[in-house]
Amino acid sequence: MKSAVETLNPTRVRLSIEVPFEELKDSLDAAYKKINQQVTVKGFRKGKIPNRVIDQRFGRGAVLEEAVNDALPKFYTEAVNEGELNVLGQPEVDITELKDGELLSFTAEVDIRPTIEIPDYSGIEVEVDAVEVSDEDVDKAVEELRARFASTNPVERAAADGDVVTIDLEAKVDGEVLEDGVAEGVSYTIGSGELLEGIDEAVTGVEAGGEATFTSSLKGGSAEGKEAEVTVKVTQVAARELPELDDDFAQMASEFDTLDELKADSRKRLENMKQYDQATQAQERVLEKLLELVEVPIPEKLLEDEIKTRKHNLENHQLAQMGLDIEKYLEIQGKSAEEFDAELREQAVKGIKTQFVLDELVNKEKLNVNQEELTEHLMRRAQSSGMSPDQFAQAVVEGGQVPMLVGEVARGKALAVVVEAAKVTDTNGDAVELEDEEDEAAEAAEASTETESEAKADDKADDKAEEKTTEA
Repeated sequence: MKSAVETLNPTRVRLSIEVPFEELKDSLDAAYKKINQQVTVKGFRKGKIPNRVIDQRFGRGAVLEEAVNDALPKFYTEAVNEGELNVLGQPEVDITELKDGELLSFTAEVDIRPTIEIPDYSGIEVEVDAVEVSDEDVDKAVEELRARFASTNPVERAAADGDVVTIDLEAKVDGEVLEDGVAEGVSYTIGSGELLEGIDEAVTGVEAGGEATFTSSLKGGSAEGKEAEVTVKVTQVAARELPELDDDFAQMASEFDTLDELKADSRKRLENMKQYDQATQAQERVLEKLLELVEVPIPEKLLEDEIKTRKHNLENHQLAQMGLDIEKYLEIQGKSAEEFDAELREQAVKGIKTQFVLDELVNKEKLNVNQEELTEHLMRRAQSSGMSPDQFAQAVVEGGQVPMLVGEVARGKALAVVVEAAKVTDTNGDAVELEDEEDEAAEAAEASTETESEAKADDKADDKAEEKTTEA
């Protein structure tokens, strides 16, 4: 076999491959054997038909086609290895010459990873938000905890904002009551915004036994998105009563004996959360600065595949889980289809560029991933997918996506190296010391580099989760 590589552009090459016919012998033998098992010829036992009879009855062309289809992947792979190419995606193959008994020639165009030069990144400087927790922040956190321990008591008065009402609902479209438009005994907190638009205004001021009618767009069911006339009947009004904010509340709501101890713990928790947010912000801003330093050509076909994958995941997973379609989503976001497509393209470009740059850093810094690091990352991914670690690991292994997880961890380590070299200060001008950089960096890198392989793994994980749910 002879092969030559022609560079079409920085991200695409054409391989020209010539194969002497004698090197097709194994594939020809396999083709005759396969056809032998698929056809019957009177006078011959199945699988015992001579090659010359197959040529006569079914044509030499059918055998050659089967042999070439079997041989092409092997010779293509050999040419890729000879050229030391880092290919992306599937090649576009064109058979240029096939002379029976003499020669097979074909070309294969394929995208490749571009050559990237990583410049000196030690001078990167970024500013992040300072970690500041005010007394108001602490009070708000304590009030939220207090609200969780509120009790409700029926009252004989008109419903007001914050009350919990028990209601019956009936929805009509075009004057007809919907089969799935009736609900009884629904508990609803006025002002929560958890039900239909307009219901807060309708029930406010209504006493138990009273009813009101309003018009609203239905959020789900058989008439989703249609305007409906909704009748709501209030069967009970209950006032929410908050516990006294004292040491007794602290003992009831936490492991602390005093309210001061509870507030001190709330302050510490808020500080930890803001430190985590600060670290994440640092990773993202350092990554942005790094990408600005590097020129990365993007393979067009890879980009188009990435855009399709991201759109598919949004429509069939994220939006489907929320009961939305793309049109409704764009309406809620206040975006046109053109604006959405432009944003999706920008995100895809950033994801591919990030992966290329961080992968190059992994090679440059000679970074490796050990079993402990991989296991910790798998646990995080499993948690975010809503699956158990065992279920997620099984889905990843079955999907052949272990290398993808290894790549995510390695890219996180690469970003951590850059962050460690960068100068990070907060808005007060103080230097920021980041701890556990690799964990946050792995998440920051992962958020920016969900490419087609990751998407397929997520699809596999989602499918596996659905199977487990069905089995249960």
